[in-house]
Amino acid sequence: MTQWQGVAEFVAVAETGSFTAAAARLAVSVAQVSRQISALENRLGAKLFFRSTRKVVMTENGGVYYQHCRSLMDGLDEAERAILDLQTTPRGKIKMTAPTTFGEESVMPLVNDFLLLYPELELHCDLSNQLDDLVTQGYDVAIRIGNLSDSAMMARKLAARTRFVCAAPEYLDRYGIPHSLAELEQHNCLVGASDFWRFEEGGKSRNVRVSGRIHCNSGYALVDAALKGLGVIQLPDYYVQAYLDEGRLISLLDHYREPEEGIWALFPHNRHLSPKIKLLVDFLARGFGASGTV
Repeated sequence: MTQWQGVAEFVAVAETGSFTAAAARLAVSVAQVSRQISALENRLGAKLFFRSTRKVVMTENGGVYYQHCRSLMDGLDEAERAILDLQTTPRGKIKMTAPTTFGEESVMPLVNDFLLLYPELELHCDLSNQLDDLVTQGYDVAIRIGNLSDSAMMARKLAARTRFVCAAPEYLDRYGIPHSLAELEQHNCLVGASDFWRFEEGGKSRNVRVSGRIHCNSGYALVDAALKGLGVIQLPDYYVQAYLDEGRLISLLDHYREPEEGIWALFPHNRHLSPKIKLLVDFLARGFGASGTV
């Protein structure tokens, strides 16, 4: 048995928390994963997982072993990437993630244009609002909006967004224009994923609880409701800017608006930034109007 035998199976189980999910990731049978893990535990003389009918949990030994094995797997990935990068034409897989709506509206059209330029590239993209562990999940690049807190990632600013509070002229004619944050209590606020709206007052950030007849986690549905005069919304510019420009929505409480939020491309510190990822990030930056390169 070589030292590498069982390592891929061990890492897959550690990251998925399931022998079945690990087998699916590696395209092998569950029995094969189980045999490799058992052989690895016998060779090491240590138990790596606690198993039950409901879940699989790493032991303390397993946790220590995983950290070293993950580094080894990353190193192997780096070696393969380095060889691919010697090719003159960008090729191979890019795994990325972006927020759902912004990804659909703004990121993927640019990425699709990029793929037209480089037909030997393969894209795996997850559009999700979940803040996954980008390193563990193996993403090459992630698009994120707002304040950054993950020190394991390098960042490149691509653009910025602004949140607008707005309503249709018909609604404002009927119910009046709010001039203070307190007056929002008197209005039908159309609520999304959170019932707190964000503002800046006196140089400090402030969250204001709002309520209304509609609660919906779809920005498009809330925009439609606002256009039909059902209430007031707070949404990012990419939902409402066109309607503001047309006068179909009116911006409100502008003096309480928060500063712009950054839109970022993130990539791991410990992962070799291959030319294809650099090309993609630079392409996105140009598409969003940012300057400079990675």
